[in-house]
Amino acid sequence: MLVNVTIAALSLPVLAWTAYLAMLAVLSRSNRVPPYPSPAQFRFDVVVPAHDEETGIAETVGSLLALDYPRELYRVLVVADNCQDSTAKRAAEAGAVILERNDTTRRGKGYALEYAFERVLADGLSDGVVVIDADTRATPNLLHAFGARLREGARAAQAEYGVVNRQTSWRTRLMHIAFTLFHGLRSRARERLGVSAGLRGNGMMFATPLLREVPHEAFSIVEDVEYGIRLGLAGHRVHYVGEAQVFGEMVTTAGASRSQRRRWEGGRAQLARRHGARLLGEGLRRRSPLLLDLAADLLVPPITYVALAVIAGLAVSVAWATLGPGAIWVMAPWCAGAVCFAVYVVRGAWMARVGPRVALDLLWAPVYMVWKIALAMRSPPSGEQEWVRTAREAKKP
Repeated sequence: MLVNVTIAALSLPVLAWTAYLAMLAVLSRSNRVPPYPSPAQFRFDVVVPAHDEETGIAETVGSLLALDYPRELYRVLVVADNCQDSTAKRAAEAGAVILERNDTTRRGKGYALEYAFERVLADGLSDGVVVIDADTRATPNLLHAFGARLREGARAAQAEYGVVNRQTSWRTRLMHIAFTLFHGLRSRARERLGVSAGLRGNGMMFATPLLREVPHEAFSIVEDVEYGIRLGLAGHRVHYVGEAQVFGEMVTTAGASRSQRRRWEGGRAQLARRHGARLLGEGLRRRSPLLLDLAADLLVPPITYVALAVIAGLAVSVAWATLGPGAIWVMAPWCAGAVCFAVYVVRGAWMARVGPRVALDLLWAPVYMVWKIALAMRSPPSGEQEWVRTAREAKKP
């Protein structure tokens, strides 16, 4: 009986994670798209933080200057942050306003954004500030979509974040599915619930009064998540803008992926340890669905680790109940968790629209999971803040 109860009890956190994910999957229908202001009425500053991005920065700036929005109502500002190459020169030649920043002690994207936001607020020319990464392409309606949210009272918004080179390899196709699960499915559902869709670092928009009220004092390697938590604690949610998209380039090699994943997941793990319990406590104290959802989103592990927990628990419970002296009911919570997890993954794969090939790509998932286990067994980054530029591997369309 003690072993039965122990195996069942171990399923409780996994069941909580998977039930939360299944709930989001059920709620992930498309959201309402508000009408766009006509004529356009809001001014924007589009900020592009860049660290040694001379290869592709001109193309990014050119694509932003070609957005379907009145050219006199927005400007593109490139923050050439501690660059050792020609990023500033090439961005200026492409038509951007250049903000050069050199600081050997305060290094990282968070500091670059703080520097840009201070300049934007001092200039006082814009109603909203948009953040776009230096390797990104945006759909032409980006600023119109953000303007529609500003008109409806949104103070922070996040566009859909996708993978530009999704068809390059099995790894980028899996990344595309993972992005759809994390950015698309979850954001749709959280928008429907009226809580924060979360910030993704790329394709973010902030109303300038919000930046004055809640200064961007977020300097960890996942500064977007950190600032989203600060906004939530201040009572502001991030609205989801699903009809406008930004596309970033994902790496295709294991070596580059290793560095990227360790930074992302190590940074989120540190924030979970630092803020998870606090958000949960504040959410209960304030009776705030916004904070409770932020806590849940932060405390649910990456999908690979959830999958490993489900598979391991299901295998042990089935073996104990069928091959050993265990009770059949021991399997029930683990089976429920597996069903919930399957609902989440199948819904995300459907939304990813990668076609029948998804079945073949998912066969690579065990390889990816083993790689992630090996990665997790190594020591994670210890609070690193400095930019580590990921090698660009694909040509952008």
